Amino acid sequence: MPGRTDNEIKIAAPLDLVWDVTNDLPGWPELFSEYASIEILAEEGDTTRFRLAMHPDENGVVWSWVSERTVSRDELQVKARRVETGPFEFMNIHWEYTPVPGGTKMRWRQEFAMKPGAPLDDAGMTHRINHNSKIQMELIRDKIEARV
Repeated sequence: MPGRTDNEIKIAAPLDLVWDVTNDLPGWPELFSEYASIEILAEEGDTTRFRLAMHPDENGVVWSWVSERTVSRDELQVKARRVETGPFEFMNIHWEYTPVPGGTKMRWRQEFAMKPGAPLDDAGMTHRINHNSKIQMELIRDKIEARV
């Protein structure tokens, strides 16, 4: 059974601002604490293919991968997948945005499976993603709310 995560946060900001900031891919290294750089590889319609690189880990290793992301402003959602899967058999991410009283709810649902021999199994990666999603969502919330 694949790993699944489901995390959400309320951001006290208008939907348009939350959408614009979180879908500005070149701005991700300033928005997320884990990303060192992003390189846009291709854009076709509402789909962007890009390479993300993380800051070096404790061993000095820089992890990077290629993902593809399709935005649907009308449906207030984004669907993404890793193209270069690395230790994952697959990784899919679904972002949803919902206007709520006093702001916007942003939700990330991820589904993935780890390859045999990966550093973490599905349960370990589920724990890691849930932990890190909370950190990143709070950081994003704080940065967006500071703009309001």
